[in-house]
Amino acid sequence: MSSESRLSAGSVAVVTGGASGIGLAAASRFASMGLKVCIADVGTQRLTDAVDKVHQAAGAKAEVIAVETDVSQLASVERLERTVREQYGGTDVLMNNAGISLSSTCTDQIEHWQRLLAVNLWGVIHGTQVFVPKMLERGSAGYIINTGSKQGITTPPGNPAYNVSKAGVKAFTEALQHQLRNTPRAKITAHLLIPGFVFTGMTAGDRTEKPAGAWTPQETVDFMLQKLAAGDFYILCPDNEVSRATDEKRILWAAGDIVDNRPPLSRWHPDYAQAFANYSPPAKVASG
Repeated sequence: MSSESRLSAGSVAVVTGGASGIGLAAASRFASMGLKVCIADVGTQRLTDAVDKVHQAAGAKAEVIAVETDVSQLASVERLERTVREQYGGTDVLMNNAGISLSSTCTDQIEHWQRLLAVNLWGVIHGTQVFVPKMLERGSAGYIINTGSKQGITTPPGNPAYNVSKAGVKAFTEALQHQLRNTPRAKITAHLLIPGFVFTGMTAGDRTEKPAGAWTPQETVDFMLQKLAAGDFYILCPDNEVSRATDEKRILWAAGDIVDNRPPLSRWHPDYAQAFANYSPPAKVASG
């Protein structure tokens, strides 16, 4: 099943967290491809501005609406789905992209833990449980794209709540794709978007100009579309300072902590610094 049949003119895409960053870039690109787009996010003015930006990117005739949505609240997501169904007849592409970052440690900042999990993980669960049954009933070919993070795979020190939320998105999306591929007549596939360093409002901090090492949201979405077309489940994005080979080394080393019984997060453990520097992942076995 080609990506063109799912991302064709007239299909309907819903993008949560669509008022900025990767979400806005995806909404703009979908609209440019002729899809009808619904941007879901918080903040009335942000949504108005986002619709204007999509029209600037895709043209004044682009069909785009905005629905204020708090993905952490089930009723809000249910209202979003109902609005899209009443406006466009249903949904073909769901991008569960809404996410936040707050500081955390394992022993305090409980409010940050609750909010991060509510948005980053429960937002994906809410979106899936509300939209996917309706998408299956609709019977059209479609995608569910959940935005994860490399921090949910290698879980670096510094922000455990964020890591846990994105590790949950990874495990949830893997289970979702397994369920879908074993659902008779399902024409929907799930995919895990794993961005690299992307210059967005969430990552910018005090910077006003994109660092040389970062990708733009548009570059990330372009890569995402290429990998969707290739049928990839894990859409592991590089950036201008981290190659896929580097990502693979880090991911395989992290998995090796369990297999080799090293201390957790040994990549940042002084006793293992030289071992990681010298580490070469095993050669891949050619498929086919």
